[in-house]
Amino acid sequence: MARYAIYGAGSLGTVLGAFITKNGGEIDLINRNKAHVALLNEKGAHITGTTEMTVPVKAITPDQMEGKYDVIVLLTKQLHNKEVVTMLKEFLSDEGVIVTLQNGIPEPGIAEIVGEDHTMGCAVEWGAALIEPGVCELTSETDSLSFHMGKMNGVTDKQFRMVKELLELMCPVHEETNLLGARWSKLLINATFSGLGTVVGGVFGDISESDEGKKVAIRCMKECIDVGHAAGVTFAPVQGKNIVGLFYYKGALKRAFGCALLPIAMKKHRLIEPSMLQDLKKGKPCEIDAINGVVCEFGRKHGVATPINDRIVEIVKKIEAGIIKPDKKNIYMFRDLL
Repeated sequence: MARYAIYGAGSLGTVLGAFITKNGGEIDLINRNKAHVALLNEKGAHITGTTEMTVPVKAITPDQMEGKYDVIVLLTKQLHNKEVVTMLKEFLSDEGVIVTLQNGIPEPGIAEIVGEDHTMGCAVEWGAALIEPGVCELTSETDSLSFHMGKMNGVTDKQFRMVKELLELMCPVHEETNLLGARWSKLLINATFSGLGTVVGGVFGDISESDEGKKVAIRCMKECIDVGHAAGVTFAPVQGKNIVGLFYYKGALKRAFGCALLPIAMKKHRLIEPSMLQDLKKGKPCEIDAINGVVCEFGRKHGVATPINDRIVEIVKKIEAGIIKPDKKNIYMFRDLL
């Protein structure tokens, strides 16, 4: 039988593992947090929020790993990818794959370690939060859950189907022939709503439903699209929606239309708390360099100015350093750029 694992089973991984197990799959949930692992084994994974369930699961710490896995779903922070992926390589079967559900564009770095033929990528179109050990909150509406998954060169159709069938135990999986485009579409959403949500210390809805937040968000989205286009990216649809067609603008009228559309587009995901903000609240370093920082880096490389994303990185790093705090008033720190 094939063996499956979720490495880094925090908020997203625990919710995913609970759905997979509830719907007949067997998967190991791996996490360094011993208290979280102990409660998952003792009481099951308790999922609250837009759904309510408690599911018995199998959880272990990394030192308890043994044998080989055919699929390892990777959900740790990218900050430690080189170390983590190098370790996971030893637990990957000969035809096994690492499927990264991380933010940003992590696939090339993973492929350097395990090979392109062992690397797949998946954009997660839903959110979750770890409330306490053993308890996670699903923050997206259950009818809006989906994955957008693609593969790198050398991954076989058999491997792809195996992963697809596993993830479909939770929600629909859309095959992406344009993996880079799907990654950039998700990066655009994360840079805008996770980045700005972290700046203001709130959820996605605090940006999409705020007059000032919408003005900054629509400009952030335009920067991401301009940078992606300069890099030769064709943005993939998100849950069937053409985000470039809906939100990209060149004039004031289309910009106003995009602002008005934001709260409608984000309605089912309005309660998502950015994972970067969750990390900062726990005193952990966040992934700002792997999200907005990637937009800035590509912008410099291709000669596209990214003042909004530059400012988001600057503010979040000040929050991380304890110089300022996340606050709704921080949104006014972008006024000179609008």
